[in-house]
Amino acid sequence: MFLHWPSVVLTCAAFLLISAFKSALTALNVARAATFSIDNPPISAHYPTSSSHTTPHGEPANMGLEVEAYPAAPPELELRQVHVYVRHGERTPVSTRMSDPPASIPPFWIECTTARAFHAAVHDVTATTPVDAQTIFQSVLNPGAAGEKLMPIRKMVERRDGTHVEGECMLGELTDLGRRSTLAYGLALRKLYIDRLGFLPDAIERDRHLVYFRSTNMPRTIGSLEHIVYGLYPPNKYLNGVFPKILVRNGADENLIGNQFACRRLEVLKAAFAKAAAEAWNPSLEHLDAKLSKFIGGEPIRIDGKPRASGILDTVKAAVAHGIRVPAEFQEPSTVSLLEKAVCVEWFSGYKNEEFRRLGMGPLLDDLQGKMTLKADGHARQPRLLVHSTHDTALAGMLQTLDVYDELWPQFTASVTFELFRQQPSPRGPMTWMQALGLAAAASGPQHYIRMRYQNRSLQLPFCGTAGKHLPGAPEFCTLEAFRERVRELTPADWDNECQQNITTSRR
Repeated sequence: MFLHWPSVVLTCAAFLLISAFKSALTALNVARAATFSIDNPPISAHYPTSSSHTTPHGEPANMGLEVEAYPAAPPELELRQVHVYVRHGERTPVSTRMSDPPASIPPFWIECTTARAFHAAVHDVTATTPVDAQTIFQSVLNPGAAGEKLMPIRKMVERRDGTHVEGECMLGELTDLGRRSTLAYGLALRKLYIDRLGFLPDAIERDRHLVYFRSTNMPRTIGSLEHIVYGLYPPNKYLNGVFPKILVRNGADENLIGNQFACRRLEVLKAAFAKAAAEAWNPSLEHLDAKLSKFIGGEPIRIDGKPRASGILDTVKAAVAHGIRVPAEFQEPSTVSLLEKAVCVEWFSGYKNEEFRRLGMGPLLDDLQGKMTLKADGHARQPRLLVHSTHDTALAGMLQTLDVYDELWPQFTASVTFELFRQQPSPRGPMTWMQALGLAAAASGPQHYIRMRYQNRSLQLPFCGTAGKHLPGAPEFCTLEAFRERVRELTPADWDNECQQNITTSRR
């Protein structure tokens, strides 16, 4: 039988999106039924979680998006575009560590009940009549439509011995808590940019280009973005056959992380900085051996140890976020602080180096400034809100590259936002002293500003600190031109070519 392959591809894409909506709906129902750290004061809870967990520093394990405390921009500034980069929600550790006594952190996490229940959308792709993705999407939203079948599925993790337990998670998997927190993040975005600011419409009726959603190709980031999308614009807010799209790039094209897998030179640099971090910090970590080695089979605590210090920190942070007991030693602020500082140096000190910045974050920042420039120039099809689901390493790398990193590991659902504002100069009146000096926009055109925010705080970018490079009296509002100037310095002319230069070590 003849297969209409373009229709097959569109159909498969529609099925994936439909399953995402159904998964998010399940998470919303679970959230309704359900009754790392930044140097900020403790804040109240912003969304439902399984319990009120705190980090060893005494702060919330998940800060969330604080809508009520969002600082309004000066009245002369009009919000034009928002870029959001959000870490995925809570997940299980990426490897089993410290499961034996005396640590006894569970090797199996029963935290994924929601993720295991979903419907598989099935369509007869051998049908002679081609069916477009929009038709499939609408048919599944309306059960009983022709050509549509729903099959209840329960996915389960099988252990090495062949057994399985209801709700068990894979390693590194987004948990039920992570689904609730990312759903809540989407709801907070809606409350801020739709309900409070009126920046986005209540529903998407025609112009699907108002919003843009993209994720790295990882189940935990895709799942997180599905729930964010659902919180921001649930299915009943997409009208006239419009439905959301989540974009994912192939690995070689990914720029939402420092892509060492596609950039050989970046991989070499990362290994060199990790080695330097081990040499610099292992002597300090030796002081933790007497206290912590008993939890890892007597092995020393080292950046390059077995397990690595970063792996130990990963397990502890994941456990704390889910309310799982960790040894008292891992609750001591001085112990956790030393461990975290060493690990952050290993992972992110490279972003203090200009070449590392260019290869690691240059492509992402160039993409960001390019879209903001198009929006500032009046291109109608540029989105208002762009949400990117990514990883802790991307957030810290971006912050370090722009010299505003706080040297702490980003928590789950931590986010960096860049807001683009337009200031329309008054057409009348005498020229201000700033304009007279040539440091402000001419009266014939608007000036644009960028505000960068991280974890409910506005950041002052150092390269925007001089007069004329920020809004007078508000240094957190950097001029678009000053931002673009710095990004141009961080953008490789030929990223692919630079990635193949100065490769001196063999691939592991």
